Amino acid sequence: MAAKDLFSSQSKAYAAFRPTYPRELYEFIFAHTKKFERAWDCATGNGQVARDLSTRVTKVYATDISQQQLDEAFCGPNIEYSISKAEQTSFPDKYFDLITVGQALHWINTTAFYNEVNRVGRNGSTLAVWGYSLLTINEALDEHFNNFYFNIVGRYWDAARRLVENKYSGIEFPFSDRLEKEFEIATEWTREQFAGYLTSWSATQKFIKTEGYNPVPDFIQSIEHVWKDSVSNVVRFPVFVKLGIVNS
Repeated sequence: MAAKDLFSSQSKAYAAFRPTYPRELYEFIFAHTKKFERAWDCATGNGQVARDLSTRVTKVYATDISQQQLDEAFCGPNIEYSISKAEQTSFPDKYFDLITVGQALHWINTTAFYNEVNRVGRNGSTLAVWGYSLLTINEALDEHFNNFYFNIVGRYWDAARRLVENKYSGIEFPFSDRLEKEFEIATEWTREQFAGYLTSWSATQKFIKTEGYNPVPDFIQSIEHVWKDSVSNVVRFPVFVKLGIVNS
């Protein structure tokens, strides 16, 4: 399967409007990590996960296939970014204590990636993969949002999006001591921030390229009666994580 790069064209919007993961997620991962010398954040995007890993891990190596995404990434003294496929890297054998993939496993050839994880992960190292599925706000807005998601841009989603909707239940995860847990992102957004997030979607960008216009402004106008311009709403994303031990 060829690597999919669906986010380079909107890398600035992705960096500006993507939600950040809760601290509890990282605490769960760290609690099941034995050493903190080196971590690999695979498909790092704008470096959001690498930034949080760097608060605990001595050296974080973060890779992505998109230079445009890395151009927007958080810079830290113990983070090293590079262009690389998930399935094939130049890292030494048995190198990492922790390997992470946030909201990206569904874009990856997992068979080849897992082979790479087993090569570069130390014995007893930790692999943590996670994602977040459909947001909720309130009953009135959720109805409008679901219509936009399924009916307006729905046919422009890549087939891999179904794996996220199903919380990766359709993806093999062949690692020992497997753990699964759920968390929640809760963030306050204005209507403008909500619009920015919708614009960052790969499906929205494909809609724009195909149809010749951005559907988000019309959608935002249609919800003005239930989301006033001066009001912030709490937006919630359910987060699911799978964790396993490598080479045990």
